[in-house]
Amino acid sequence: MKKYCLACDLKEDEMGIRAYDHFHQNVWPEVKDSLKESGILDMEIYRTGNRLFMIILVTHEFNFVRKAIMDLANPVVQEWEEIMSGFQQILPWAPNGEKWLLMDRIFKFSDPAE
Repeated sequence: MKKYCLACDLKEDEMGIRAYDHFHQNVWPEVKDSLKESGILDMEIYRTGNRLFMIILVTHEFNFVRKAIMDLANPVVQEWEEIMSGFQQILPWAPNGEKWLLMDRIFKFSDPAE
């Protein structure tokens, strides 16, 4: 199992942020199925203000290129992504207009007693 952390920002729009939260409290079953089929075992999204933070745990076979290809072939996922894009804004340092950016771990603490 491998873990990835990603960040994205939402547009500074209170109603849009509430709508984004609502969508993610009611994720479409087809979107959940596509996550599972791609090798994502667990996904969490956290928000503070308009900043999003995503943690995903994936199988060793998972890769982002394969996931993107699968998403492009799935019309329901494409519809979901189109709606979500209306709420999201691209970070200024994002290459090629990517919405979700991989984050670099800069610190880790592990309690040796655990």
